[in-house]
Amino acid sequence: MRYGYYFLIATPRRDLDSDHRLSHYFNLYNTLKIMSIIIRKSQSSDIVYALNLSALYKASAARRKTGIATRSAEYICSKIEKGDAIIALENDQLAGFCYIETFTEGSYVSNSGLIVDIPFQGLGLASKIKKAVLNLAREKYPEAQVFGITTSPIVMNINFRLGYKPVPFHQLTDDEEFWNGCKTCVNYDVLTRNRKELCLCTGMIAPSGNELQSIKKNENENKEK
Repeated sequence: MRYGYYFLIATPRRDLDSDHRLSHYFNLYNTLKIMSIIIRKSQSSDIVYALNLSALYKASAARRKTGIATRSAEYICSKIEKGDAIIALENDQLAGFCYIETFTEGSYVSNSGLIVDIPFQGLGLASKIKKAVLNLAREKYPEAQVFGITTSPIVMNINFRLGYKPVPFHQLTDDEEFWNGCKTCVNYDVLTRNRKELCLCTGMIAPSGNELQSIKKNENENKEK
């Protein structure tokens, strides 16, 4: 398969004009690039990436100037060692990351900290990581309501495709541990002024693992009728 792609790249598409040919080659390059990336659950040895990840969060917050909390290397290590994270690697180079955490005595589970390093952006990697971390949340905590908050239009679009729906903040966890994680965001004062009922982020909820199984069961039963 790999040799086939190289052949396609090397062979001119004479049926396309120059602009479309360039787009064709770019798409093939992206296909090859994403094929070389491994997306998997974190393991203890991945703590070597914690400092790099912490720096990526800080750099992303500085670039966007809104809507992203920073994370310490120690906190990232705790998620990695628990197997509560999804990591994307190209060989040994960090490409992306996301993690899960539970709140309100396990009644809620959030997907947080989705980040893709700049050289790997534009490949559709964020969608793949987000899908993997959603599956991880449902597998480890099947009864927990899956939720998240974001200001990113890209993340919101990914969430919509994965079955998330926007909801007001009062439908999210009231666990102070979750909201304390917003303290490093530049918009935290907006959240506190609105008594944690409104901010620049959009709250989103997806079916839990058990709810998803029930939905699929009902769909199958309706098809058989």
